[in-house]
Amino acid sequence: MMPPDDATLIRQCLEGHTKAFESIIDKYQKPIFNVALRIIDDTQDAEDVAQAVFVKAFEKLGTFDPRHKLFSWLYRMAVNESLNFLNQKKRFEGLDQGLVSQDQSPDESYEDNERSQTIENALMQLEPEQRALIVLKHFQELSYKEIGFIFNIPEKTVKSRLFSARQLLKSVLLRQGFFTNG
Repeated sequence: MMPPDDATLIRQCLEGHTKAFESIIDKYQKPIFNVALRIIDDTQDAEDVAQAVFVKAFEKLGTFDPRHKLFSWLYRMAVNESLNFLNQKKRFEGLDQGLVSQDQSPDESYEDNERSQTIENALMQLEPEQRALIVLKHFQELSYKEIGFIFNIPEKTVKSRLFSARQLLKSVLLRQGFFTNG
């Protein structure tokens, strides 16, 4: 039996079926947490932000526009909540540089781990919005349109800001000796 689609789950939630919202949480909890983690770089804080996203989503479900995808709506909330969290904490410069991605398995080679850590550290040197753009495009593989919806900006602006963020990331990686000539 196929699980219900997002539109069905939303309709059921609005009709008062709380189990339907639990299904939404089960479906989107990991990607929302991962977005928050990559922006905030702290597991506990990312869990708190993810929880806040689902609380807000539950409270505002009646305002959801079905012309958009549910995950884009939730991602928008996750990005906004993560950026708001960082603004409240004033942690732009004091981010922990030592957190290794939760997605890595213990048996990965030292070289892959080193490369991943270098990229993570470089990402953490970018401003949170720039970091979020790169994470959403390259780690979450969202389209420019979806990212535009999340940030409430036109696609052309997404492309422009993403280009700038990539250039900054490249310069950080060059300073760290990540790229070699040739």
